[in-house]
Amino acid sequence: MAACTKLRVVGRHGVGLDTVDIPAATRLGVAVVHAPGSNSQAVAEHALMLMLACVKRTRHIDTLTRKGDWGATRVVGNTELAGKTLGIVGVGNIGRRVAKFAGAIGMRVLAYDKYVPDDEVRRRGAEPVKSLEALLPQVEVLTCHTPLTSETTHMINPKTLALMKPGAIFVNTSRGPVQDERALFEALTRGHLGAAGLDVWEEEPTPLDNPLLNLENVVCSPHVAGVTREANRQMAVQVAGEMLRVLRGEKPEVLVNPEVWPRLGQR
Repeated sequence: MAACTKLRVVGRHGVGLDTVDIPAATRLGVAVVHAPGSNSQAVAEHALMLMLACVKRTRHIDTLTRKGDWGATRVVGNTELAGKTLGIVGVGNIGRRVAKFAGAIGMRVLAYDKYVPDDEVRRRGAEPVKSLEALLPQVEVLTCHTPLTSETTHMINPKTLALMKPGAIFVNTSRGPVQDERALFEALTRGHLGAAGLDVWEEEPTPLDNPLLNLENVVCSPHVAGVTREANRQMAVQVAGEMLRVLRGEKPEVLVNPEVWPRLGQR
C-alpha cells in the first residue's frame, strides 16, 4: 500500500479481515471496506451440512454404498440432531442463522459471544452462556463462527477439547487457526470427539499429508463454505458499491476504519 501513492480504498471481497493490514491502511489514509453478511446464508448452510454429515456418517455410508455393501449401511450408528444441544461460538451474521436452522430442527441452542449482550443473544435464537469453558461441557455439537484474532487463535486446544462431552462433534467454518489441529487429531483418534466437520485449516491449502484428511470421522471441504453463486454475486456487488462510494467522496456504509475518513488520501 505504501508504494501505491494514489490508493484511496481497499475492498475485501468477502467478510474476514485477517488478510488486510488495517493499521497500515489507516496510517496511510486508505479506507478499508468489505462485505459483511454477503455470504452468511451460504456459510450457515454449509455448517449445517457438516453437522448433518457428521451425525449421519455420510462419508462412511457413501463409501459402503459404492462398494455395494447395502447391509452394513443399516447398522452404522447414525444419530439425529433433534434433541441434541448445539453450542455456537459467535452469534454474528452467520451464527444467528445457524441458531435459527438448529432451532427449526429441534436442537437446544446455546451460544457464547462476549461482544453481544445476553438479551440480543436470545433474540438471535440462543440461550447465552457466560464463557467458552461453561459452554463446552453442555453441548453435543460445537460450531465456531468467530473472526481470527489473538483471542481466538487456537481457541480450540487440548484444554478446551478436554471440556467437551465424549463423542461430541466439532464444526469449523470460520478460520483454520481457531483450531489446534494436532490437538484435534488426538481427540478424534483416541475417541474423545466423535467427529469433526472442517471447512478451514491452519495452513491453506492444507498439506496432503495432514493426518486429519485420513480420518473416516472427519468431513472435509477446502474453505468453500461461503462460495455459492448467490454469495459471490452479493459480495462483488456490495464491495464494488462501497468502493465506488469512496471514490465519489461519499462515506461508505461499511467502513472498517472510520477514523481514516477525515484524512482520506492524505499521505
